[in-house]
Amino acid sequence: MSSLKDLFDKNQGWSERISQQDPDFFPTLAAQQAPQYLWIGCSDSRVPANEIVDLLPGELFVHRNVSNLVVHSDMNCLSVLQFAVEVLKVRHVMVVGHYGCGGVRASMDTRRHGLIDNWLSHIRDVYHQYRDLIGPWQDTAVQNDRLCELNVIEQAHNVCNTTIVQDAWDRGQPLTVHGWVYTLTNGKLTDLDFCVSGRDEIDPELDRAVSRVARVMRG
Repeated sequence: MSSLKDLFDKNQGWSERISQQDPDFFPTLAAQQAPQYLWIGCSDSRVPANEIVDLLPGELFVHRNVSNLVVHSDMNCLSVLQFAVEVLKVRHVMVVGHYGCGGVRASMDTRRHGLIDNWLSHIRDVYHQYRDLIGPWQDTAVQNDRLCELNVIEQAHNVCNTTIVQDAWDRGQPLTVHGWVYTLTNGKLTDLDFCVSGRDEIDPELDRAVSRVARVMRG
């Protein structure tokens, strides 16, 4: 049986290093969490949420799944969203995808991948919704990038249409939903022009974000 001693050793070194730099760090962190942000991102190990936006533990609430999907029957994601909005009172929800997403590419593969194909079918739905924009699938880098972007936009749109977010807006709670994408090759985030703070902004922002993708496709 392996105890992964090397990881425990790294944890010990990290804990000691942080405590030396800031003796109050862990006591303060243990006392409360009061993040202003909820990050809904991909499970990909190359996309570490806190590091990307240079925030400390306790400053960013995080939910991750394969290809950053927000599915209305996913009680895990919805529970995180409800806790973040109703208990933590976050002010921003960011759906963050990334270029080169393996799940996005696999969703359009004709081969079987097992159980995950059922999950990835939600991305195929996005493709079929925007097939006229993306064109017949040829698995090009451009098509993959645009589908990554459109997937983020649609998942952010899904966040806006949850009862959780709608109820928050009805209460007058300040809450904004964003759609971003991360570039693995340079570590930078891109705003996909989806930024919604109320019911009346949902459709105009969706149109604006999709129009941005269309402009890029046209070159």
